[in-house]
Amino acid sequence: MTPQIPGSTTHRVRVADGVDLSAAVLGSGPALVLLHGFPQTHLMWRHVAPALAADRTVLCPDLRGYGASDAPAEDGPDTYSARTMAADVVALARELGHDRFALVGHDRGALVAVRAGLDHPDVVTHLGSLDVLPTLDSWDILHGVQAAVAWHLYLMAQPPGLPEAMITATADAFFGSFLDAWGSAGLFPDDVRAEYLRASAARVPSIVADYRASAGVDVDHDRADRDAGVRLTMPVSVLQQDWGSALGFDAAALWRAWAPDLVHRTASAGHFMAEQDPDLVVATVRELLAR
Repeated sequence: MTPQIPGSTTHRVRVADGVDLSAAVLGSGPALVLLHGFPQTHLMWRHVAPALAADRTVLCPDLRGYGASDAPAEDGPDTYSARTMAADVVALARELGHDRFALVGHDRGALVAVRAGLDHPDVVTHLGSLDVLPTLDSWDILHGVQAAVAWHLYLMAQPPGLPEAMITATADAFFGSFLDAWGSAGLFPDDVRAEYLRASAARVPSIVADYRASAGVDVDHDRADRDAGVRLTMPVSVLQQDWGSALGFDAAALWRAWAPDLVHRTASAGHFMAEQDPDLVVATVRELLAR
């Protein structure tokens, strides 16, 4: 059986023409949306969501093109842009009865969350990010051999065809390499690891399209907002590994340029921090929601 978040029910919600998202929902009260990262699904929140559902309605969707959500064919740069995926999340919450909500994302989900905060400041009340930089800054800090740590970004930025073929041919090894390199031994139970690999292998074209958008249209959207002085107006909390000291940049300063009302902390929990140190993530989210 497919693993589930304890206490959740699954909803399929139409968010755009021909696109449904699958979301695990639990708890009651003001809405909190949790967005997963790569190469994962909403299951990454299985330790965090039940704790936060004590006083919140927690919505944990699979992003467009991931997990059990629909994966429309890429018919242009906007199909998997962060802007499109952020609009999906706003529509999901609205269809489930929530016109405003707090939003926390990890990895790819955090990039969608940032775009949602920039595009929908009247909807997103609080914003949390786990272990990424905003898209434009991510590309700006990668230089020379340091960029090798993000080799997959460059592979999936290539035109359609070759990246999809290469990844499909080695799907378990490709996706499993990130679970191994960014995680720790025994972190993922066998059934959860198997589900991450199965779900990712089934969504290679849409996952690549998501990353391709991050090297194109998402950068354009970020640059336009930065040039126009658009900022995140809600309280923002960032929890990430200390990549800044490792790669030579000031992560807090980069985030503060986007988010004046910022709490920025580094953590030793590792990239998959919602699974490696769920208590820390729960405490960080609760602190954010209290601001």
